[in-house]
Amino acid sequence: MKNRGINLKTDSMNQLQTSVAPASRVEGEISVPGDKSISHRAVMLGSLAEGMTVVRGFLHGEDNRATLAAFRNMGIPIEESAEGVLKIHGKGLHGLSEPADVIDCGNSGTTIRLMTGLLAGQKFFSVLTGDSYLRKRPMKRVVQPLATMGARIWGRKDGEFAPLAIRGCELASAEYHSPIASAQVKSALLFAGLYADGITTVREPHRSRDHSERMLSLFGAEVLSFEGGVSLAGNPRLQGREVFVPGDISSAAFFIVAALITPGSDLRIRNVGVNPTRCGIIDLLRRMGAYIELENLRELSGEPVSDLHVKSSPLRGIEIGGEDIPRAIDELPVISVAASLAEGRTVIRDARELRVKETDRIAAMSSELNRIGGRVKALEDGMIIEGVERLSGGSVSSHGDHRIAMSLAVAALRASLTVSIQDTGCTATSFPDFWHLLERIRQ
Repeated sequence: MKNRGINLKTDSMNQLQTSVAPASRVEGEISVPGDKSISHRAVMLGSLAEGMTVVRGFLHGEDNRATLAAFRNMGIPIEESAEGVLKIHGKGLHGLSEPADVIDCGNSGTTIRLMTGLLAGQKFFSVLTGDSYLRKRPMKRVVQPLATMGARIWGRKDGEFAPLAIRGCELASAEYHSPIASAQVKSALLFAGLYADGITTVREPHRSRDHSERMLSLFGAEVLSFEGGVSLAGNPRLQGREVFVPGDISSAAFFIVAALITPGSDLRIRNVGVNPTRCGIIDLLRRMGAYIELENLRELSGEPVSDLHVKSSPLRGIEIGGEDIPRAIDELPVISVAASLAEGRTVIRDARELRVKETDRIAAMSSELNRIGGRVKALEDGMIIEGVERLSGGSVSSHGDHRIAMSLAVAALRASLTVSIQDTGCTATSFPDFWHLLERIRQ
């Protein structure tokens, strides 16, 4: 694609390279793809439910397609219409079949971690693996607590890394006090708890995103959320449902920041999920001085949904840490872009989790923003960012991480010269149409 502001080409190593020119403003009305986290869970629970589940708004990114393929390989018929609607013919809690081959989770941490819990209670053997990035990500955070329920799981480095081999067995309910606030850890334990007699309880230091709890309730499970944790009654009878997947706030985040940092911008983003456990980015940007209005607030399939109205705003530096982090962990890379163009200093702490994402996002965002004129100092658990008037041009790398690639594309809109981003094919992981949509709204 070669347009007035964005140029995509393949380099000598057959990697996609994208050049993004500065923008004068961002304007228009857009919709972003369906929520990645909700899409994963809709396929998983729809497969474990009895009867048909219809999923509208499913995100057809590489991560979610890995989950689709996994359940098809375990005998679940899933139809896809030309409009992208899924029809999942669920076979009940014990209806999965042993896969004939290793399950490839691609780049998806959600797929491998949630399925580790789900497969621990099956009556068969399975193996989960992924690409070179996923095989470097820590898995013991789910393997270890699942072992307290009786799960039999083996992996490289004593279960720290995939591939993971799982010998399904009978599980016992448990109460687990997680040292970190992680929706993936919590969800893995809750999904294992579906196959255990009694009550499974997960406690966290801070509340993590609650898509699993909401969707489990939607499908008929008995779930109790309380201050500091959540409990699930084992062996429920899940029933097929109609699921509407709202637009992903993590995808909307790039366009929110693009509109805020580019003078004269006015943008509306339709049908975005505004789950309180995911809206940290809206709260943080508002604290920085952002104009973000929620319009037409409503609830669909147990999730709050709204249209977002965003206007360019003078931003100021703030302190980010503690309970802010779980509600905005995936958006911190693009928040660091907003902070780089805000007045004063922004300090991000308590975000060590960023170092074990698809790449080390603290190191990646610090080094790449500094390459184009940012003033960022990496901390062990965050960043100190001194705002600048405008970024410069230059060459940067995505480090193979979709959120890094898209965050740098947003930063390029407020640069003085073109920014060339290496290895941008990774955006297909969560947002296949990102570059076309960015080109459509930039002026």
